Amino acid sequence: MSRNYKEDQANEIEALDSIYCGDMEILATEPLHKFKIPIATEEYNAEEQSNGLACKLVFAYTENYPDEAPLVEIEDTINFQDNFESKLLEQLECSIKMNVGLEMIFCLVSNAQEWLNERWDEFKKQEEEDRARKLKEVEEAEQKKFEGTRVTVESFLKWKTEFEESTGIAAKREKNNDSKKLTGRELFIRDNTLNESDIKYLLEAGDSIENVKIDESLFQNICELDLDEDDDDEEWTPGDDDDD
Repeated sequence: MSRNYKEDQANEIEALDSIYCGDMEILATEPLHKFKIPIATEEYNAEEQSNGLACKLVFAYTENYPDEAPLVEIEDTINFQDNFESKLLEQLECSIKMNVGLEMIFCLVSNAQEWLNERWDEFKKQEEEDRARKLKEVEEAEQKKFEGTRVTVESFLKWKTEFEESTGIAAKREKNNDSKKLTGRELFIRDNTLNESDIKYLLEAGDSIENVKIDESLFQNICELDLDEDDDDEEWTPGDDDDD
């Protein structure tokens, strides 16, 4: 006994209309049924057309359906990526091949619904990973502001020299070195006015240079003195002669 395809198709249409509670739209009944069923991900906001994926599946029975595959189209896609439509059609074709001989529209719609949910979950996961990556990049950029430049011996010495020159520390140190305590010989060599100090004091006391008596014997052996050893001599303090 041959199969009554018309009857099988009509029964499926009735069942589908009951399942989808009026969401199914009948586009044609003759010569064969053609209808449209909307699907969307669970979080999809229909009013704002956001927060999810959505589309409409258009089915058309062939003469010998369900022993032949139905015709399937996808319309009114929302938030689909470029390849989503072709990928979904491939998914439906695989499901059709597995269900030939059976009323399959409900199975195809459920399969497409599941596929959309999987793609949306992948999208949310990728979006979360991108958000975390950007946040990490911002945090790393902020952290670098506090890390500064890595210091080496060479960079520190260069900075130290430039800092001391810019703040005057180098000039002050040089001045302090110049004004350190000098030996008697260094003072005598550096300041020629010391050569005239004794004569100056005599003149200020009212004596004339002619009245100054010089014992030349005191200077006969002056060349034999080791003036470089002044630093090693014990420092004389008042009162030492009194002990003698």
